[in-house]
Amino acid sequence: MNAEDLELKNILLNEGIIDVEQAVELDEEFKRNGRPLSNLLVDYEILTQEQLQDVIAAHLGTEVLNIQEIEIDKPVIDLLNSMQARMYGALPFGYDDLGNLKVVLSNPLNDNIVEDLSFIVGKDLKVYLSPHGQFDIVMEKHYPTASMSDVLADMDIDVTAKDAEDMDANEITDLANNAPIVKFVNVILYQAIKDQASDIHFEPFENSFKIRYRVDGVLYEMAPPPKNLAIPVISRIKIMSGLNIAERRMPQDGRIQLKISGKSIDLRVSTIPTHYGESVVLRILDKSIVNLDLEALGIDRETLKMIREIIHLPNGIFIVTGPTGSGKTTTLYSCLKEINKVTEKILTAEDPVEYNLEGIMQLPVNNAVDMTFARALRAFLRQDPDIIMIGEIRDLDTAQMAVQASLTGHFVFSTLHTKEAADAITRLIDMGVMPYLLNSALIGVIGQRLVRKICTSCKTPYTPKKEDLKDLNLDEETIGNAQFYYGKGCSFCNDTGYKGRKAIVELLKITPEISELITKLSPTITIRRKAVEQGMVTIRNDGIRSILDGETTVEEILRYT
Repeated sequence: MNAEDLELKNILLNEGIIDVEQAVELDEEFKRNGRPLSNLLVDYEILTQEQLQDVIAAHLGTEVLNIQEIEIDKPVIDLLNSMQARMYGALPFGYDDLGNLKVVLSNPLNDNIVEDLSFIVGKDLKVYLSPHGQFDIVMEKHYPTASMSDVLADMDIDVTAKDAEDMDANEITDLANNAPIVKFVNVILYQAIKDQASDIHFEPFENSFKIRYRVDGVLYEMAPPPKNLAIPVISRIKIMSGLNIAERRMPQDGRIQLKISGKSIDLRVSTIPTHYGESVVLRILDKSIVNLDLEALGIDRETLKMIREIIHLPNGIFIVTGPTGSGKTTTLYSCLKEINKVTEKILTAEDPVEYNLEGIMQLPVNNAVDMTFARALRAFLRQDPDIIMIGEIRDLDTAQMAVQASLTGHFVFSTLHTKEAADAITRLIDMGVMPYLLNSALIGVIGQRLVRKICTSCKTPYTPKKEDLKDLNLDEETIGNAQFYYGKGCSFCNDTGYKGRKAIVELLKITPEISELITKLSPTITIRRKAVEQGMVTIRNDGIRSILDGETTVEEILRYT
């Protein structure tokens, strides 16, 4: 836990609101999914959001104010600029009788925020809290997120790609540090984080410069800025991520760390040279919105029970398959958190390490220095591990090492890029793994996709077309009285009709019958049919279950399965 969560836990213990046993349970739950303690307290129904605010206020000797009813003078608002207010999660609203600045904080237990703000405004602070949900509303009123048109209107930058070729590093740095460019990039990053985007794409073309966000797996294009902003904007991102701005001919990788409302956000940066300039993609890693919990993946209860039985076995290989962006890494992380105990030594090799897992040794793969998955796996076997996670099996060397590790008493997690679970078996054999070794090592394969969930705020019932039912091999007799839903679009989901995603999965268990088919080098379709005959629910059928449960739409399942 971070310092604020630890302090909150101590407050609750001292006040007798939770006991030591509950504190241990909360610690274990935090290790499993990484969610803030305040969220866990509400989820466990230990406290409501209102009660939690009252407890923190009483500890700080302050009160919870209804800030929506307070008129705030402009000179007070102007003490902080918009970026400072949002970075620290702070709303100044007046002065007390001693001349201290009264301020509402979204994270009042963070002493560093109080010290930094006091230094910025040159005054002592009197800290207050606001009712849950009010802070963001009032912040948007007094420190509105700048619109792209407002930021662009302030710009007076005229530079072309040809001009940039003649600039030295200092000139490009000055251009990238131009105040409007800094503001423009900050607005893009803040908006993407606010919309819970997973990636931001900056793409220069011959006559345009496109910026796109990926939200819930789908790319949405922003209103395109002028083409001449491509070089200064991309240079600004390279400066923020510590990359060489003078090097535009080779791919580069870097990292940006931001603080929004006192919350740390990591952005992984990747650049590649293209015909019309550098293309940049930022992967947003916000642990607070990623629930690394098997329960949160939305997997069917019976399938989840079987997954739990498999991952608690002492040895074997367990593989998660699916295309890029299907949530394989999240599933693996959730499995590791489920079995992460002080009695187990867990090592992972990842490309790259996306989230830090408490109590687990994580090694980043680096092909530039020949630190491959296979080499990492060889080193792991000398580290006395119980459980190993290899980010991906890419070649025979890695596959053979994984098999060897499992046969010598280790449990190995990994991924493969295949369309379905049964494909993983034939892929490994095609790589050169001997069928008899695969039979001894492999214990289960998950095939999965991520589909968007219907927005709960605009969820609307409807009657599906017969053609849609036919595409899913359904008929009216099969669905009976089941109700179908779609999202009609609202402000909560940015008019998309969807909010969040869930996994649809199939679990192939290696039974004696499946082992016999592997030994005979049977084709994928034969293995798949036998698995279905033995009770495997396919990805398509799991998707249909999600439709009938009102979680997703016909269109999503047809799109991904």
